[in-house]
Amino acid sequence: MPELDKAVEAEREGGFLLAKPEMRLLRWMAAKLPRWILPDDLTILGVLAAFGVCAAYQLSNEDLVWLWAASGLLVVQWIGDSLDGTLARVRKIERPTYGYYIDHVVDAVATAAIGIGLGLSPLMLLSVGTLIVVGYLILSINVYLESFAFGRFNIGYGFIGPTEVRIILIAINTIVALGWGLGFDVFDLRLTALDLFGLGIVTAMVLVLAVRVTRNLRELAQEEPAAPRRAPRGELGEEQPG
Repeated sequence: MPELDKAVEAEREGGFLLAKPEMRLLRWMAAKLPRWILPDDLTILGVLAAFGVCAAYQLSNEDLVWLWAASGLLVVQWIGDSLDGTLARVRKIERPTYGYYIDHVVDAVATAAIGIGLGLSPLMLLSVGTLIVVGYLILSINVYLESFAFGRFNIGYGFIGPTEVRIILIAINTIVALGWGLGFDVFDLRLTALDLFGLGIVTAMVLVLAVRVTRNLRELAQEEPAAPRRAPRGELGEEQPG
């Protein structure tokens, strides 16, 4: 199917803040890896690390020292999630359709695990964490649809991508683990700075999705104009005057 090939082979656009230096670093790391490590090994590593992040966040209710573990596992998750595809491209062992499928399935699972873990931690309300997961998955679905419709794959919305989000989480983990309180009360509800940050992220997600969907629909409507509400007079079946 030409449309499927177009989606799978869509060019990845790195428009977020750290895209270029991250790509250089990943290529350097891929070149240094031993030959026996394969892309699938890194994919599995990323998934396991995501569940580890979820567990560490939950355990941080008992002891904030687990936030250091969560931060370390976020780095491991980044390595597994970001390096698998780069390793395949550097070694020229790509499996485009397989990679496209497994990458998106794993991304959804990892995002859900980390988001729910945040909601189970003392850093964020579960409702806020769930909203972030839902919002992120909706944005991801839009990216996949864009790759099918336009042949471009741009997972970054604005300057913030998955790597930048991980860095923000690690920074907040560090602040809280060092004992700097981030909690306060709003309308008898105990919130944290991460709750407000999360709600801000959800709001931004809604706005950028609306803008991007509007732009996409306008572009598609130009390629495939809608039918007129009323057919031209000659197409209505009336008898034309002689």
